[in-house]
Amino acid sequence: MNPKTNENSLSTRAARVLMNTYAQTPIALIRGEGCRVWDQEDRSYLDFLGGIAVTALGHSHPRVVQAIRDQAGQILHTSNLYLIEPQIALAEQLIDHSFAQKVFFCNSGTEANEAAIKLVRRYASEVFGPDKKTILCMENSFHGRTMASLSATGQRKFQQGYEPLLPGFAFAPFDDLAALDRVWDDSICAVLLEPIQGEGGVRVPGPDFLKGVRDRCRERKALLILDEVQTGLGRTGTLFAHEQFGFEPDLMTLAKALGNGLPIGALLATDEVARAFVPGAHAATFGGNHLVTVAAQAVLAVLLEPGFLDRVKRVGGYFQERLKSLTNEFSQVTEVRGRGLLLGLVLDSPGKPVVEACREKGFLINCVQETILRFAPPLIVTPTEIDQLLDALQGIFKEMGF
Repeated sequence: MNPKTNENSLSTRAARVLMNTYAQTPIALIRGEGCRVWDQEDRSYLDFLGGIAVTALGHSHPRVVQAIRDQAGQILHTSNLYLIEPQIALAEQLIDHSFAQKVFFCNSGTEANEAAIKLVRRYASEVFGPDKKTILCMENSFHGRTMASLSATGQRKFQQGYEPLLPGFAFAPFDDLAALDRVWDDSICAVLLEPIQGEGGVRVPGPDFLKGVRDRCRERKALLILDEVQTGLGRTGTLFAHEQFGFEPDLMTLAKALGNGLPIGALLATDEVARAFVPGAHAATFGGNHLVTVAAQAVLAVLLEPGFLDRVKRVGGYFQERLKSLTNEFSQVTEVRGRGLLLGLVLDSPGKPVVEACREKGFLINCVQETILRFAPPLIVTPTEIDQLLDALQGIFKEMGF
């Protein structure tokens, strides 16, 4: 039965009752294991999107599933007015493996960025004075869809119709220190950026850019916030992407992979910056409850197992080399971008038809910036599964006359 014409299809039911905020594909994924998912008609797909870098350990990872089951039978949620042991334990894990000394938990990457914006504004007002309140962001960035994180996002297409945006944000081109210097003035209290731009096209900066921003923040009395919502937690082959660039920020935001599918976000900060938050200054009703923090502990434990991140680097390198071979074979495939298992393939033509053709052949990918195919599979993806995707892409490109 055709899902597009059946009046009782999920697509029709969804159109009747859901706000039209997603350009949804007319399939419903109902089961998953590892890198493979199945739809309502029991057709299987290899998932090279991973919920957009969320299911880092794959679908239905046994340790995560068991942690959720065990905790669900005890207690799911209490207010943050009471101590939550698994929340404390997760914060200890994150602090033990990062620059930070304090953590605030919330429900998403957007909320983590919102918390970071509030924290640096509050810190700056107390330490730098009332005139230092602008946050410098990058063009082509993406930080979320709440009003502050949207105002910090450097892509006009996400902001249209929501004016007036919040004041207090300035923008400079990504990976351009000279342009950054031209925009920077005495009102800048912080810089907010992604170490690798994800929604912006999987753009990796040059080796000197991020450290250059770090140095300028130090010299000019500004804080550095890294949005590692997409790049963090093993995605690029190290626990955090900034480790590969040889510096540390003042604040860092995480989400996506932290819960492997459960909603959790985190803001990490140094003691010095975190002291600006006091009781009542910020909160999240569901932030860091028992269920999500137990699941996140299981995720982090797997990511930190000996050899896990080294394997991500190896497999990511193999994936990148396979993608590069397509640039030699097809004139409309121009560039490979990314680190680890966050990769982009740049085309000279729209990517949407390729995404649809991949789905028809049983592979889930997506497209950003109209022409860049993005791959963010579970970190447990195998070379064999990568080969299957690449063989399919090769066939699709031939069929489309690339």
